[in-house]
Amino acid sequence: MKLKEISIAAIILLTQLFFLSCRQASSQAENDKFASFIINPKAANIEFYWKDDDGQAFKSIKNLKSYLEKKGKRLRFAMNGGMYQNDNFPKGLFVQNQKTLRELDTQDGDGNFYLKPNGVFYLTTDGAAFITQTSNFKNDGEVRFATQSGPMLLIDGAINPQFTENSVNLNIRNGVCTLPDNKVAFAVARQKVSFYEFAQYFKNINCQNALYLDGFVSRIYLPEENIEQLDGDFAVIIGVTA
Repeated sequence: MKLKEISIAAIILLTQLFFLSCRQASSQAENDKFASFIINPKAANIEFYWKDDDGQAFKSIKNLKSYLEKKGKRLRFAMNGGMYQNDNFPKGLFVQNQKTLRELDTQDGDGNFYLKPNGVFYLTTDGAAFITQTSNFKNDGEVRFATQSGPMLLIDGAINPQFTENSVNLNIRNGVCTLPDNKVAFAVARQKVSFYEFAQYFKNINCQNALYLDGFVSRIYLPEENIEQLDGDFAVIIGVTA
């Protein structure tokens, strides 16, 4: 190989290594800023919880974990699953085991829940996962679990146009997205972020539709990553058991 050819090859190699290191640094930065859990709902037991057998709201992940352990189940993952009212009632739609316990909220109002478009995260009886805008949601009887929240973070791969890239509205946030292979990704910010930054995170991991679940109250239980936030005072909790 001629010296000139060697020089060109070396430049190409160094360029590739540079971009690889940049991607790795970017990935590490995102890992430092967000905690995430990706799972295939067709291969795992995902359920949405609200009340125990006595009709009392679980409220915290700790209470849900204890309840499940008494039934011989191990909690692998949990996260608060949407906004709620002061009495620990889900805000908007809540479907549990094909029963609609709270109706879809199509009204206008103030606050993040009503920042349009808002949306619904739901699982069907065959284990498929979907996130859709509230206006497009239809329950054909095959919806096993559903929770409504807002705003939508991603809509068909695009960031919600209502978000501003340099927004100073920063907060801890958690949400969920759907991936092209039917997997879902749950994520919570480890530090305060804007809606735009949170949406960009989901976009970077190739999500198609993503839904904001809640803000500063957000908690995640993920012992596989040494994250065990067991407190809280919620309504809906999304859990994965083994």
